[in-house]
Amino acid sequence: MAAGGELDAFDAGRCADGYALGLAVGRRFAEVIRSRMRQDLVLREQLLPFASTAEAQPLSRRAPVRQQGEVPAVLGRAGGHRRRQRGPSPPGHPGQLQEGGPALHPEGPEGGGDRAREEEVEEEEADDDCSDVLIVSDSTAIAAHNEDGNVALLGHTYLVRATLPDGVSFTAYTYAGELPSCAFGFNTNGVAFTLNAVPPVNDEIVAGAIALNFVSRDLLEAKNLEDAMHRVCSPFVSVGHNYNLMDIRGRRIVNVETASGNRFAVREAGALPFFHANMYRHLQVKQDENSMSREKRAAQCPVDSKETALSLLGDTADEKSDIVHFVHCFG
Repeated sequence: MAAGGELDAFDAGRCADGYALGLAVGRRFAEVIRSRMRQDLVLREQLLPFASTAEAQPLSRRAPVRQQGEVPAVLGRAGGHRRRQRGPSPPGHPGQLQEGGPALHPEGPEGGGDRAREEEVEEEEADDDCSDVLIVSDSTAIAAHNEDGNVALLGHTYLVRATLPDGVSFTAYTYAGELPSCAFGFNTNGVAFTLNAVPPVNDEIVAGAIALNFVSRDLLEAKNLEDAMHRVCSPFVSVGHNYNLMDIRGRRIVNVETASGNRFAVREAGALPFFHANMYRHLQVKQDENSMSREKRAAQCPVDSKETALSLLGDTADEKSDIVHFVHCFG
């Protein structure tokens, strides 16, 4: 965020490749990235220590070809950040490792430590929530989304705009230090999307497979809705996710739940409002059922317009889901 609470937006212009884009973003937001790394307890207490262990090394080496093709975008950002920092960057990267966080050390940070500190880390993990309301009728087409992220993201997000070598441009709401976008974005092909994490239990995670951040980065280049669905329904993902895919020109919104092992479920939005948070609703996947209270609250709130959809997503009646730091609506 820029001074005064305004969202900072960076237009990288036409970029020769992913490396050039990452380098430009790293240079522009070096201070913000460094600030997030200092304040993100999950990153500092779990991910970075794990990245330096022998156990982590084979995971990065086993990354499949498609994921390796996206790595230059990460390296570019790290390079821009490192040049401004004038020193070595820390091992690991939030965009590469974040989705494995709870699975890496399910009992909390290694090495014992203060229990209050462990509870603080667990609280940051638990706050990684967001919700969507989808409606498509003859008179209305809405995808409303809020970002209820963990507190370390406050002040550490920005918009990235870029034009790819083929002339397609995208805009993506981006977490500092990560690939665009783990939240939502849209491109000039008329494709837009929002995302909901659906945390599975540990044995649903495939080690060394494609990380979610690379899938959503790939999604920003989708040519149309069908192409977008093809990109997210990959048999090689490490862990599943929920994608709300939009065809702006065709007025279609499709909810796609995915899971490792080539599992996915597709539901097209209609006139009846559809609410999705951080739980699988259609796929039978063992999961952390962390959204029951939000599901119940959504059922109590009638939605028939953009205004009522935004009101629901900004609702603070449920104390388990009241850290709303960004609400956006396509429609």
